[in-house]
Amino acid sequence: MDPAGDRPDVILVVDDDEDIARFVEFNLRLHGYVVIHASDGQEALEVIERQRPDLAVVDLMMPRVDGLELTRRLRADPMTAALPVIMLTAKGLTVDKVHGLSAGADDYLVKPFDTAELVARVSSTLRRNKEFREVSPLTGLPGNSRIRREIADRVRVGSDYAVGYIDIDRFKSVNDRYGFVRGDDFISALARSLHRAVVSAGLPPAFLGHVGGDDFVFVCTPDQVRPLTSRVSADFEKAADALYDPSDAARGYVELKDRRGNLRRAALVTLSIGVSVSDADKRITSPLEAMTIASEMKTVAKSQPGSYVAVDRRRGVADLGDRHVK
Repeated sequence: MDPAGDRPDVILVVDDDEDIARFVEFNLRLHGYVVIHASDGQEALEVIERQRPDLAVVDLMMPRVDGLELTRRLRADPMTAALPVIMLTAKGLTVDKVHGLSAGADDYLVKPFDTAELVARVSSTLRRNKEFREVSPLTGLPGNSRIRREIADRVRVGSDYAVGYIDIDRFKSVNDRYGFVRGDDFISALARSLHRAVVSAGLPPAFLGHVGGDDFVFVCTPDQVRPLTSRVSADFEKAADALYDPSDAARGYVELKDRRGNLRRAALVTLSIGVSVSDADKRITSPLEAMTIASEMKTVAKSQPGSYVAVDRRRGVADLGDRHVK
């Protein structure tokens, strides 16, 4: 099940051996999954038409449509091409593994297998598939569901953590002045600056996600907030200056026409960063609450000049300051 609290993952078990099917179903249900069953590949295709599963556990040897043919058909259909498949085989022969993977299976299990291995492979395959689908094509960073899972993981182990919500001030002025292609360059520059800041923050490794547009999220320890935000603010402003036309960068603003044709000035971009902190003084046990508080703090940061960081430790707001005012 998704630890962030979303609906349980639906697993389709396709096996003509009723005993094995019941064993798989019982153990997956114990771990919070919803399980549906089909006796062979043909029935599986009919089941998938009615209910779209999140993953299929498929036996290799079955009557009518076997596991290899079922996997090939799933991969050939655009509606099911991304459905992850774990192949079951009673043989330990390398050739069977190769055939299964060649047909498009994501992983395989050799019977007999134990419960721990079954659950681990299902869980890891689902996670990889979700992360692949959620990655931003512009920045290569994971999206909303993966961000929530990261926060939920830190809640589950009971560690202190901080969530930062960050976006670009006056980003619309960049798109209005230069167009969306140049705007994407600013987003990519922020992603690179955040990556460098996360690396420089050291261990334990901080997490970085892309909500969409110019909105990003980082998850780290409370002690990493100051060095991370200080580094990204300075690094991004330097990178952003180089993306402006030289004349705009030199005078420190861009000129834009409003709807009435009047010229207005927009200052160069900076960053607003809002941070929520969960520690011994106040535990935040909901990923949504942590994100909401960080978003509220970002609004506080936007009321201040320059690149600004506002931190809410649930004991009152603590500002890390406008150290990069333009």
